[in-house]
Amino acid sequence: MSASINSKELADYFALPVHNGLSPVCVFKVEGRPFAVEEYYLDDLKDIFDFQLRPQSIGEPRIEKKMYQVAVSLIQSFDELEKRMALGEMRMYPLHACATLEEQSKVFSATVPGYRKVILATNIAESSVTVPDVKYVIDFCLTKILFYDKETNYQSLRLCWASKTNCNQRRGRAGRVSKGFCYRLIRRDFWADCIPEKSEPEMLHCSLGATVLKLKKLGIGEPKALLATALSPPSVGDIERTIVQLKELGALTTCTQTKENLHDGELTFLGMVLTQLPVELHLGKLIVLGHVFGCLEECLIIAAALSSRNFFAVPFKKHVDAYRKKLFFAGNSRSDCIAILNAFRVAELFHNLKKRVSAFNMHVKAQPCAVDQEYLCKQRFILQVVIAGAFYPNYCTFGKCHEEIAMKDLAGKDPKTTVMLKNIPPFGYIYHKQLQSLLRQCGQVKSISYNGSRAFVEFSRNPKEVFKVLPEVYLAVKMSQLKIPFELCVHYPEDITRQVQGAAAAGLEFVRVNVDCQKQTVEPVEISFGGLQMSKMIPGRYLSIRVTEIVEVGHFWGYRTDEKNTAVLQALSAEIDYQNLMDLAVPPRVDVLCLAPFTYLGKRGYYRAHVLYIHGDLAEVFFVDYGNRSEVPLNKLKEIPSCLQGLPFQALEFKICKMSPSARSLVCGERWSCSASQRFFSLVSGCTLLVEVYSLVHGVLHVDVFRHSGSKGLLNIRDVLIEECHAELAEESCESQQSHDLLKELFSDEAKEKEQMPVSARQEEKHLIERLLNCFSEKKSDAPTHKVT
Repeated sequence: MSASINSKELADYFALPVHNGLSPVCVFKVEGRPFAVEEYYLDDLKDIFDFQLRPQSIGEPRIEKKMYQVAVSLIQSFDELEKRMALGEMRMYPLHACATLEEQSKVFSATVPGYRKVILATNIAESSVTVPDVKYVIDFCLTKILFYDKETNYQSLRLCWASKTNCNQRRGRAGRVSKGFCYRLIRRDFWADCIPEKSEPEMLHCSLGATVLKLKKLGIGEPKALLATALSPPSVGDIERTIVQLKELGALTTCTQTKENLHDGELTFLGMVLTQLPVELHLGKLIVLGHVFGCLEECLIIAAALSSRNFFAVPFKKHVDAYRKKLFFAGNSRSDCIAILNAFRVAELFHNLKKRVSAFNMHVKAQPCAVDQEYLCKQRFILQVVIAGAFYPNYCTFGKCHEEIAMKDLAGKDPKTTVMLKNIPPFGYIYHKQLQSLLRQCGQVKSISYNGSRAFVEFSRNPKEVFKVLPEVYLAVKMSQLKIPFELCVHYPEDITRQVQGAAAAGLEFVRVNVDCQKQTVEPVEISFGGLQMSKMIPGRYLSIRVTEIVEVGHFWGYRTDEKNTAVLQALSAEIDYQNLMDLAVPPRVDVLCLAPFTYLGKRGYYRAHVLYIHGDLAEVFFVDYGNRSEVPLNKLKEIPSCLQGLPFQALEFKICKMSPSARSLVCGERWSCSASQRFFSLVSGCTLLVEVYSLVHGVLHVDVFRHSGSKGLLNIRDVLIEECHAELAEESCESQQSHDLLKELFSDEAKEKEQMPVSARQEEKHLIERLLNCFSEKKSDAPTHKVT
């Protein structure tokens, strides 16, 4: 029982009626003897610290950055007051619900001599936690309360002002073994006039679903009438809304035994099960649906984990690393529920739930002795359907996808591999190494494109990856959500412009620049008509190709087999054979371009390659002129001769246009069934194919693919896959359709090519950018910082 309970309110509620009124219940008081705790407010600190803060508002609970600085100043003053070193002699200990067990145990350990222990705690330390050596309490007078959203039917934590009762509990953390001090970082009049006396009862802001179901199980009357007699009764509207939602969930019938009643109903079988499960109602429905569809064990695991505190440990200041681990467990699904299933197999609540549902004849079935990949894929698909059904209608919403707006926001970059950063400082491209370093915790940066005050960061993509969105993009977005600052050490703009004389400085301040992080080049973006840019990548509308690497059905790599390209590849091979090959000048690492050995079409030799992964003494490489992959010993990798480094890569990436997996294929596989993959492999392997280019999207050619088939002539591979029910027709994306329209103009007889900027002007601009990079690439110790968002 909390020490701050309102005994009078409870005593009045449980008073017994007698002839002349009410007979009060007995209240026993036990006096404690704590040490005195002095209280201070912001008003008391004005003469000590020089700070100016915005007036605090009851409707806007928040902590300003300056308020944190006040808290830090207070801690330093405590050190000075007790004759200790103010800097470098403090140890921080976080205490919150998701802290690891190791972090929690350190809070209660004895303070190391010569150090001051500073505990950064949420309201988890408000009661039932005693740290005996606490002398000072700094209270922001805020708390997070679980609120029920009436529109979405879900609960979420909201930041609110704590009540005086809660704040007094916090004050009680000090004064246990000696005199204590409590500093409330609000004004004294705000405390007196705005801070509520006590917290709002949970019944008034949380879901009433479980309460209504328990009342129905007891069978003691209509829920609306019974809840009106509660100590803190909820509103009639909330009760009626809850009953309607329970009917929608399937826990109550639409009518009672005697008549139809909008605000009452009878318990269904689902409702009876839900009253026996110590989980949120939608999770209870997930368990029942899991039983119905044969995936009970998986649903029990997910429900148990979602009902417990986050078991993905979040060490202090390592939120991104923790999120990376969750992404790893989620695999290709990018689903929190699937991550839980993969990481969480045994827990007390899981066994508790398993025992409870057995009372309703719901049992976990033993796995079949032998299961193939298709069985596992089908089970995963069924589980996804069950998850959607359990959380309906709040699991997802339907709406039109605004592809054109997304393309505009990312300046045409691929949203699956690219994130946008805003508030880039003037001459931002000279800080590209700093930005690359800041994003290294997310993944390997491939390129950074600067456009005005925005930067588009593209992460490296494995040629064989088929994720819809790269994990690196998820991590970068997570950093933004966590408000992890991207601070650049910048130079003063006037110092930079001084290096560039005349009007050229104004043009370079926000010039469009592309940084290739793999080749370590920084160049102005060539502004030209889209048709000209596409013509450099697409030699013609029809191409003769050979497939070398299949990513998935309809997605593959290959190279052109026409006479001109064959001559180019032969010349490359001859030049490599002629060169005296040298070992790599630097240790092998991911994304390095090198020469690697491979046997192709009966010829063994060295070819240009891109290192994808390194494991042990082997490197997995991608051959950039042919499109295939191989594992190669690290000691076999060679340096690319300088004369071959700037030549364009000859491998091309293809996707069959207007095609997506059929429903049958989706059920049987992650995206494509095994039979669909085998059929596609048989259609494209070991022969020369003809492709008709439909569009070019982010360097990938969307094409129609044809193969010769004797008397049948040319077969359209997409038509074959659709006819055999492996695939179905689909619309191309907005980007692909726009690219297709541009290509039609490019291949027309009237197509004209021209550039907007003379070659000499571009060369001068490139020279000035290189000059700035040479002068200002190094960070200064006294440089100001600039925050990127």
